[in-house]
Amino acid sequence: MKETGVVYLIGAGPGDPGLITEKGLSRLRICDAVVYDSLLSPRLLDEVPDQCRKIHVGKRAGRHSMKQEEINKLLVELAGEGFAVVRLKGGDPFVFGRGGEEIMALSEAGIPYEVVSGVTSAVAALASAGIPVTHRAVSRSFHVMTGHTLSEEGTLPPDFAEFARLSGTLVFLMGLGNLSLIVKGLLNQGKPGLTPAAVIQNGTLPGERTIRGTLTDIEEKVLADGIESPAIIVVGEVASLDFSSTLKQPLEGSRIGVTGTDSFTVRLRKQLESLGGASECILSLSIESHRKGGKMKEAYGKLPSYTWIVFTSANGVREFFHGLLEWGYDFRSVGHVKIAAVGKGTADELQRYGFLADYIPEKYQVQDLAAGLKGMVSGDDRLLIPRSLSGSKVLNEILDETGIPYDDIVLYEVALAGTGTENRAEALKHLDYLTFSSASGVEAFFREADEEIKEALAGLKVVCIGDITAKALMEQGRKADIIAGIYSIQGITEAICRDWKEEKRKN
Repeated sequence: MKETGVVYLIGAGPGDPGLITEKGLSRLRICDAVVYDSLLSPRLLDEVPDQCRKIHVGKRAGRHSMKQEEINKLLVELAGEGFAVVRLKGGDPFVFGRGGEEIMALSEAGIPYEVVSGVTSAVAALASAGIPVTHRAVSRSFHVMTGHTLSEEGTLPPDFAEFARLSGTLVFLMGLGNLSLIVKGLLNQGKPGLTPAAVIQNGTLPGERTIRGTLTDIEEKVLADGIESPAIIVVGEVASLDFSSTLKQPLEGSRIGVTGTDSFTVRLRKQLESLGGASECILSLSIESHRKGGKMKEAYGKLPSYTWIVFTSANGVREFFHGLLEWGYDFRSVGHVKIAAVGKGTADELQRYGFLADYIPEKYQVQDLAAGLKGMVSGDDRLLIPRSLSGSKVLNEILDETGIPYDDIVLYEVALAGTGTENRAEALKHLDYLTFSSASGVEAFFREADEEIKEALAGLKVVCIGDITAKALMEQGRKADIIAGIYSIQGITEAICRDWKEEKRKN
C-alpha cells in the first residue's frame, strides 16, 4: 500500500519572486506536484524538480479555472497517491486565500499538511509603492478587507459601516471592480471627501502603477489612467505619503525577452531580474540527447586514445558526463585527458563535475577556441569533440589545417520545446530587448515566426551572445543590434546594461 503523501500550503508572496520565503522555496524544490494560482510569478515554477507535475488552478476576476471544492479534492487525491504536494498560493495562504478550507478538506481525509506563511500584498504592495501601512502620528493601525465580494447582492456587507469608521489605514484587496461602491460607502459613513486614497496596480511587479488622490477624485483618476486588476485600494492619511525606494537598479524599467534552453534562460533571467529588469521567456528549447547512441558508445570505448576533449557548450559537458556514467565508466576514464572549454560558462559547468579546463580562449567563441588549440596540439594528439548537431563548422575548418585527427560527434541537438507565451507577437511588442544565446535558437525562433512576429522585432533591440549567433540572425534577414563583448550570461547582461543606460540618458 502506497504511503500517504503530504501537502505544503505555501504563500508565494505578492508577485515579485524574490519575496517568497526561503522555507517556501525549500519545499518547492522537493515537491512531486505543484498546484498553483494565477497571481504569482511563473519564475517560481523554475524551482520545482524536472519531473514535478504542474497543475494550474488559478483564478482571476471573472474567470475561474477550477472551483474551490475541486481544488480541495485534487489536493487530497494527489497526496493520497503518495506525492509531496505544494499548494502555491499568491500572497499568504490565510489572507483571503481560502487556505483554511483546503486544510479542513485535508484534515477530514487524514492528509498531513504544513502551512508556510507568505508576504501579503496588503503590506508589500503598499511598501513597494512607497506607502507605509502605519506611520507615527499619522496612522497607528491598519485594517484589511476583501473587496471582490462586496456587491454580491448589489449592496455592501453588514459590517462595512464599522469597518469604514475605523481609524488608521484601510486596505481593500481585489476590489477594483467595486471601487465606486467602496468610495460611496466610505463617504456615507462619514469619511471626508479629502481623505487621501491610492490604487496600486501590479504591486511589487515591474509593471507596477500607483494612482494617488482623494475619495473625491480617485475614481476619476483611476479611470483616466486605465488602471486594471489586479489592484489594491488604500484609504487613509498614509496614502498621501511617498516613501518610494530611491535606490535604482541599472535595468529598472527594462523589459527583456529571452530564448534558449531552460538551464540557460533560468540563469539569465535571474541575473537580469537581480539588476531590476523584467524578463519573459519567449521561446524555450530542449535538449535531445544522443549520448546513448552508437557513435557516443564507440567514443567512450576509445577514451584511452584521446589526448584532448573539446567542449563547446555547458550542455555538452552535462550530456558527456551523464553518458559516461550510463555506459559504465567513471571519471577515472578521462583522468589522462586535457580539456578545452569554449568559455567561462562551459568551464564553470566542468567544475561542477570536478574538472578544471586546461584551455579557455580569451574570447569565448569557437573560432578562437580552434585557433588556440591549433597552436597547442601536435601530431601525437587525438581530439574528441562531443557537441551539438548544429555546431559551427569553423572549428572543423581550422583544425583540418593542422592535420590533427579528431572525432567530431553529435552528442545532442537542440529542439523547440515550446513558446514561452501564447501570443509571441503581442509579447514582443511590449519588450525592449530580445536575447539569443545560440544559432540554433535563432533558427528555431524563425521557423515558428510569421509576418506579425517578424514585424514585432522591428520595435525592439535584438541581443546576440556572439558573432556566430549574430551571423545566423543575419541569415534570417535581421541584423543584431547588440553583440555581447564577452560571450556569456554576464556578457549579455553587461551589454544590455550599457545600452539601457544610454537609452535612459537620451530620454
